[in-house]
Amino acid sequence: MSSREPSSPKFRLRLLPVLIAAAVTSQAHAADLWTITQDALQNNATLGASQSTFQSVDAGRDVARGSLLPQIDATAQVAHNNTLESQEGGTQSGVGNSEDSYNSTSAGLELTQALYDATSWAELEIAKRETGQQALLLQADRQQLLYDVASAYFEILRANDVLEASISQEKAIKRQLDQAQEQFDVGLVATTDVDEAQASYDLARSQRISAENDLQVSFEALERLTGKRYDSIDALSDDIPIESPEPAGRDNWIQMAIANNPSVQAAQAAVDVSQAEVEQAEAGHKPTLSAFANYNYSDSDQDYLDGHNADTQVGLQASLPIYSGGSTSAQVRQQTYTLEATQYDFEAQRRDTTQQVRSLFTRVMNDVESVEAQRQAIVSNRSALEATRSGYEVGTRNIVDVLDAEQALYQAISDYADARYTYVTDMVELRQQAGVLDQDVIRDLNQWLRETQTVTLRLPEDGGMSQMDDIGERPTMEQSSTP
Repeated sequence: MSSREPSSPKFRLRLLPVLIAAAVTSQAHAADLWTITQDALQNNATLGASQSTFQSVDAGRDVARGSLLPQIDATAQVAHNNTLESQEGGTQSGVGNSEDSYNSTSAGLELTQALYDATSWAELEIAKRETGQQALLLQADRQQLLYDVASAYFEILRANDVLEASISQEKAIKRQLDQAQEQFDVGLVATTDVDEAQASYDLARSQRISAENDLQVSFEALERLTGKRYDSIDALSDDIPIESPEPAGRDNWIQMAIANNPSVQAAQAAVDVSQAEVEQAEAGHKPTLSAFANYNYSDSDQDYLDGHNADTQVGLQASLPIYSGGSTSAQVRQQTYTLEATQYDFEAQRRDTTQQVRSLFTRVMNDVESVEAQRQAIVSNRSALEATRSGYEVGTRNIVDVLDAEQALYQAISDYADARYTYVTDMVELRQQAGVLDQDVIRDLNQWLRETQTVTLRLPEDGGMSQMDDIGERPTMEQSSTP
């Protein structure tokens, strides 16, 4: 990006809580959509939690696999022993007591290897499927973040365009108010003309103040997603193509969504996990078989047992659950109902995604027509305003007609901006629902941003929020383009 030189102020807004520029030039580079997206992927707290959750679930595979691998246990003991024996015999044998104090040591080593354990194998399969499911949920969270960043970015541009239209409307109505006041002062119009103009001006002023607040809030929403504050961002080029989605068929997008939407795939993966949990519960009825080998060594310096012992054992061990109070059968029933629930959840997700794609496809198609219609509405309302002003000058139209025409024009300008950004965000959301929203989409969209046209938000040093008394005295709003 090239550096920018400061431009001269166009007009001043007194005590304006934020300073905005649609194309301000400065020494600092404005952030673009690609840069902000990378910041979000690195710093977003929700995505970070999702990534950690995936790693936790992925580690569960190793936990489950461990029970199927060899198990080795070692034991050792060192002890000091004291024994006291007391014996009482008949009248001839008398009484005998003996006491012994000695040390003893023992050690053991045992190796076991599961040969057949249906429950452990089912647990491993569950862990694998849960990892796959969590990977899909992570992918869904990443796509959601890409959409959220794009939506927040273009919401700033939308708010800025609405604010520009509001400021222009306020200036135009202020000129109309000044003109009406001058005509009233010389007796050319009645006081009602001044009152009508004042009422329209007050309304325009309140709308401008609201638009300023919306712009500030929009910047804060972007900061929440990335953890960073941006002083300025690149604006959208006026020549961005407004085209119908490709492929053109709605059914094509639905098929794409069913095949690629990570939320749909995660719902299907949940069914697979539940199926594995049913198999795990059923494994509670099956036998287990394991091989074992152990070695035990003991040593003692007891007087009459001085010496050591060592023994080795190798064999197979099998077990068969006969009856566990009916809990195993109950677990099978429980997991079966859970499986049915996940199947319903999958169907609900599939239907919801299908409906979302249908609606978004229709909205995008309507957006294409709406943008063109709103563009033409600006031309029509501008012509209507000029005609109304001419009629007012010759006395065939009144000031209310002029004020209504002013408001209609700037409302058309705001509606046109709204239609453009709605089209862009709807296209991004359509790709998200279809499961094909990735960084390449963001990169392609970023190419339609212009670093020579920026939107800047700077807070005043005192951070004060106060009303404006006069449109003629305001802090500077700068608007320029670098050639």
